[in-house]
Amino acid sequence: MSAGTIKKAQKLVDEGNVVQVDDDLFQVRSSSDPQKSYMVTHDSCDCLGFKNFYKFHHGKGIKANCSHLEAVRLYLKAKF
Repeated sequence: MSAGTIKKAQKLVDEGNVVQVDDDLFQVRSSSDPQKSYMVTHDSCDCLGFKNFYKFHHGKGIKANCSHLEAVRLYLKAKF
């Protein structure tokens, strides 16, 4: 995972852009468009970056990720 992804994720958490909706469902506001938000579970996100991840990293054995998903992980880590 890139340092840029972690930095964006931490900024989302720090600015309060992660809201837990249910046990395994979170709403994360977009860092680039405050009118947008994404629904995130512990292992998926409905943003385009996550959806297109395998298209760009095909065959490299990397699990899909995005800043929204990483923000949820950081949010949960800080919560406990």
